[in-house]
Amino acid sequence: MEKALTILLPLLTLFSIRDQICSLLYSLTSYWLSGVQGSIGVNYGTVADNLPPPSQVARFLLDSTIINRVKLYDTNQEILQAFAHTGIAITVAVPNNLIPNLANLNFSQQWVKTNIVPHIPATNIVRIVVGNEVLSTTDNSVVSSLVPAMQTLHAALIGEDLDRRIKVSTPHSLAILSSSSPPSSGTFKQGNVALVIKQLLGFLRATGSPFMINPYPFFGYSGNTLDYAMFRPNSGVLDEMTDRKYTNMLDAQLDATYSAMKQLGFGDLEIIIAETGWPSKGDPGQTGVDTESAQEFNAKLIKHVMSGIGTPLMPNKTFETYIFALFNENQKPGPISERNFGLFQPNMTPVYKVGILRHTEGSASPSYRNPVRGKPVRSPVPRTDGGKTWCIPKTGANEDVLQMNIDYVCGLGFDCQPIREGGRCFYPNSVRAHAAYAMNVYYQATGRHEYDCDFRQTGAITSSNPSYRRCKY
Repeated sequence: MEKALTILLPLLTLFSIRDQICSLLYSLTSYWLSGVQGSIGVNYGTVADNLPPPSQVARFLLDSTIINRVKLYDTNQEILQAFAHTGIAITVAVPNNLIPNLANLNFSQQWVKTNIVPHIPATNIVRIVVGNEVLSTTDNSVVSSLVPAMQTLHAALIGEDLDRRIKVSTPHSLAILSSSSPPSSGTFKQGNVALVIKQLLGFLRATGSPFMINPYPFFGYSGNTLDYAMFRPNSGVLDEMTDRKYTNMLDAQLDATYSAMKQLGFGDLEIIIAETGWPSKGDPGQTGVDTESAQEFNAKLIKHVMSGIGTPLMPNKTFETYIFALFNENQKPGPISERNFGLFQPNMTPVYKVGILRHTEGSASPSYRNPVRGKPVRSPVPRTDGGKTWCIPKTGANEDVLQMNIDYVCGLGFDCQPIREGGRCFYPNSVRAHAAYAMNVYYQATGRHEYDCDFRQTGAITSSNPSYRRCKY
């Protein structure tokens, strides 16, 4: 094992500069993708015996909601197949018990070939999370294997040329902090956490991957801090060390995490909210746990993380955020609240309304969320010309829509470097020319079906190669 890691670590170093550049380009693209559709996702748990088939779930999210990010807790093959050709960004997970095995390169390579490769590029898998809240467990074999598992998994992705498309991370609970109040005093725990965390942060930086945290104001509030947890008007909490005032608990939790990372020299890493939410039902007499409170928290959460305000220590930021959870899950153990975090009932009716359904809930017109497919196509429509085809904009297509096509494709993580300044397809520097390249990249990668070139009826399929000079399609 040590010999294998000795070989792998130089590989990570060689690829780190490239990965950081790609991560920067992706971040810059994502910055311009303003709106809820760019950063709000859901955790799709399946600990229930009454959930709809994955194909119905994928179609529902695609056609009826503004959600375009989904985080899974495994690599359920039926679910991954159901999300093929939707463009929805998928995060998959390795369960904690497989982490020691994953530290073996041969196991990681086979795991990637079995669980990931068959679904690429049709399913837009963008991230693999290794375990869940591993550093809060007491299983030393799992904790000590976490970073080696992430390293070997990344190496396996390199071997499949998927490392730029798919990043590797792991979500943490706030229990990894020994101090969080005031937020500027945030520090990581000693012991197992201290032994692993700096190595973990180094891996994330080298591979351009985010730090993922599960902040839950629900688990941190008491009777006299409910307003603070719920984003309601309150007197706030002053951090005397920074003279910054906190008006909600989520910001304090995020800044405590940031402070702990900065203390170790990693304040530059992106922070993603991997889980947060509020249950709509709790145990009898539990204060602030009802449908109205869940609706209020999640509606204000979405507005806050997408406002661009950021936090006192991380101003002018939006946060990629995954609400827990998509459905109420009737077989989850524990208190009543554990089975009632869902935004939707198993029949896909909303438990309450927070503004994520398209055309409904009193929300504004739907965002330009998935431009590729027009009318639903139930089965792939293969090419019939027997030769290669390309996707280009229709004559007279609206330039604003073409720009949104560019943003959509590049935001999914496809290689848009050729149409950036200095790239081989940057000239002619026009929206139409850049859209032609981006739309064709998507069309080629997803199988060259007719619906992959719809782009809200702005795309046209051609048998004439649009390549020119250095710009090869």
